[in-house]
Amino acid sequence: MKNNGDQTQDKYIKTLMDISRAITSDLFHEDLLKLIVLLTAKMVGAEICSLWLIDENENPPKIRLKATQAIEPVYVKDRALNLDEGVVGHVVTTKRPLVIKNVMRNRRFKEKEMAKKLGLVSMVGVPLKLQNEKIVGVLNCFTSVPYDFTETEVNALTTVANQAAVAILNTELMVKTKVIQEELESRKLIEKAKEILMASRQLKGDEAYRWIQKRSMDSRKTMRQVSEAILLSDELFQETK
Repeated sequence: MKNNGDQTQDKYIKTLMDISRAITSDLFHEDLLKLIVLLTAKMVGAEICSLWLIDENENPPKIRLKATQAIEPVYVKDRALNLDEGVVGHVVTTKRPLVIKNVMRNRRFKEKEMAKKLGLVSMVGVPLKLQNEKIVGVLNCFTSVPYDFTETEVNALTTVANQAAVAILNTELMVKTKVIQEELESRKLIEKAKEILMASRQLKGDEAYRWIQKRSMDSRKTMRQVSEAILLSDELFQETK
C-alpha cells in the first residue's frame, strides 16, 4: 500500500501529464485555460484556483483574470490590476512564488472583503514564466482553511504555471499564424476577382477593387466572400460557354 507521500507524488505526476496532453491538443484558448485551473485546483485541493494574464495591448499593461473554476459572481467578474498592484502584481514584479498563510492579515492582499465573503484563508501565487524569464501571467490557489503550502506543492504549481505559459504562447502564435494565412489567402482571392472584373467589365485595377469593396459594404459580406462569389460565377460561366 502506498503512503500519503507516494499518493501525492502520483497525483502531481498525473496532473502534469494531463496538462501536457492538453497543451498538445487542439483546445481553444479559453478551454485550455479553464482546464488548467480545474486540474490545478484538484491537484492541490484548492477552494479557488485562478489564472491571470498580462494584457500588453493596454497602455500601461494590465493583468486580467482569464480563467477560474469558481462560480461565485463576486470572484468571476471582470477584474484587472496594474502590474504592481496587490499580490498578483507582487508575483509579476518579483518573478517569484508568494505564499500567504492568512490573506486577511496580509497588507499586500487588497481584496479582503471578497476573501471574507468567500471564506478564503491561505493562498499561493506562482508566475507563468517563459524560458527567457518573461512573465506572462500568474496562477493563484486559495484554500478555505489555514494551510501551509509545502515546497513540493509550490514546485509542482511552478511546473504547472510554466507549462501553462508555454501553452498560452504556442496558442497565441498559432492564432497569429492562422490570421496571417487567412489574410494572405483573402488577398489572393481579391486579386483574382479583380482580374475577372477588369476583363469582363473593362475596369481598371483600382476601379475593380472599389467595386468589390462597395458590393461588400452593400451586402454586408466580407471582401473575401464577394471575391469567392465572383470566382464561382466566372467558373460557372466558363463551363457553360
